[in-house]
Amino acid sequence: MVRSDLRNIAIIAHVDHGKTTLVNEMLKQGGIFRENQAVQDRVMDSGDLERERGITILAKNTSASYKGIKINIVDTPGHADFGGEVERVLKMVDGVVLLVDAFEGPMPQTRFVLQKALELDHKVIIAVNKIDRPDARTDEIGDEVLELLLELDANPERLESPVVYCSGRDGKASLSPYEMGDDLTDLFETIINYIPAPDMDVEGPSQMLVSSVDYSEYVGRMAIGRIERGEVRVGQEIAVCDYHREDVKGKSKITALYQFDGLKKAPVESARAGDIVCLSGIEDINIGNTICDPLTIEPVSFVKISEPTVEMTFSVNDSPFAGREGKYVTSRNLRDRLFRELLRDVSLRVEETDSTDAFRVLGRGEMHLSILIETMRREGYELQVSTPRVLMREIDGELCEPFERLVVDVPSECMGSVMEKVGSRRGELVEMNPQGNRMRIEFIIPSRGLFGYRSEFMTDTRGEGIMSSVFHEYAPCKGELPKRGVGSLVAFEMGEAVTYGLFNAQERGALFIGPGTPVYPGMIVGYSPKGEDITVNVCKRKHITNMRASGSDEALRLVTPRDMSLEECLEYISDDELLEVTPKTLRMRKRILDHAERMRQAKRAEAAN
Repeated sequence: MVRSDLRNIAIIAHVDHGKTTLVNEMLKQGGIFRENQAVQDRVMDSGDLERERGITILAKNTSASYKGIKINIVDTPGHADFGGEVERVLKMVDGVVLLVDAFEGPMPQTRFVLQKALELDHKVIIAVNKIDRPDARTDEIGDEVLELLLELDANPERLESPVVYCSGRDGKASLSPYEMGDDLTDLFETIINYIPAPDMDVEGPSQMLVSSVDYSEYVGRMAIGRIERGEVRVGQEIAVCDYHREDVKGKSKITALYQFDGLKKAPVESARAGDIVCLSGIEDINIGNTICDPLTIEPVSFVKISEPTVEMTFSVNDSPFAGREGKYVTSRNLRDRLFRELLRDVSLRVEETDSTDAFRVLGRGEMHLSILIETMRREGYELQVSTPRVLMREIDGELCEPFERLVVDVPSECMGSVMEKVGSRRGELVEMNPQGNRMRIEFIIPSRGLFGYRSEFMTDTRGEGIMSSVFHEYAPCKGELPKRGVGSLVAFEMGEAVTYGLFNAQERGALFIGPGTPVYPGMIVGYSPKGEDITVNVCKRKHITNMRASGSDEALRLVTPRDMSLEECLEYISDDELLEVTPKTLRMRKRILDHAERMRQAKRAEAAN
């Protein structure tokens, strides 16, 4: 049966190309809001972190209506580190709207998400967004997308994909690049006419693939997915199976069933094949499971999620300040939280280590893991994390490492310093394209070469550069990379930092802390431009003498300390350092806190070499 009253689509694109803004306007014009209703920007970015950072982290479902046809829309993340979110939701839809910025054109993540859509043979609508930009390259973008489709070996039908020109911010779309429509009618018409309606067996036994999992305090875990066959009803008895496992989980009963109606979940009594639904009643349901009729156990194949490329060690905080600020501080709390995250994030891996207090956490990139760390600290967890490390693989007897396709968009005058830095990090130039007074340069670079580079890049380009990367392939290891060019200023004693001690310490380098900050031996309080660690006493006070009182010479001027974000801390720490994360504070520290023991270890290392 063809469900002509329904369309299922996903909006896919590179980060910052305007997916969530376009979905906002589609909902407004799709009759979801009242005419006088105040609607915030990017209404789909509901998480605090998403709104603060201006990025989508989790794929989300919504729906709009056009001419009596329901359009289920999945808003997906654009950052490469959250590519697993895109991969798993593409099984729910029949076609995609590929959004491309009218100035930037296809970027690394554009290639990644388009490739995944083509692998599933989805219909593609190309939407050139932000055509109202003064620097828009409307005529060239279509050719660049066509070149990308050819590179990805798209079939002839995909090469004829329709192109729509949009301004997501203004809620306008047109089939012509030279004139702007009054609303999104042309985009809606293209979706209705080009994206196929679900054609499924409505009469057969029930079958539904779980592509996402939500959680409610009232009903527990909720499975989200598209019904592949038959009908699903409230109170129906079902079985849960998995494509990669032979065993069948016990029978369960559907206690509640919802369909997506705009931003709400509308309760329904039943739904048919083709509908995207959310249901509850199954306690241990996971992404990739199949919900089916107990008499017909037939699991649906689930897309293979790309493997992680980066790992970090999460461990219990054992610093002198441990337990002061966090609510959850034990290894049991940490273990439960990490394994609970696996139920929602299909790209994440967690492994036990020899120590009961430490866990290996494997993810798709630094941002992927930093978002997890930030989420945990906001929930009240206290932990320590190591510096990120790439995951090596042995392929045909040769040790290989992950490489990334890096695209930078920089002012022409900054091109030299960027190419020099990327070259020193073993990056290889692939392509250069001038765009006005800017230059777009593409490199293939080892993933470890990008660790710690983002802050340098922003400095070298005076904050005007744009860089993005996506996983390319595993290839034979490159040689040694340049080590961190700065050393750490390490606190010598326990106490509270004072102005006099900080004033003397700032002559050695730049500080991360100000007066009144509690410190402990081994804590990193700043960095030195020399490539070696320096021990400083920031708690040192000026003592009274027979010449002057201790309060004299109070006009000591301190340079404003550098406030390090979580990502900057992860970029900064080296192998012999850790980052202490609490709900209130980020502290960098040495693995070995005792100064004398660090010196002994360093001498042993020198003797061994």
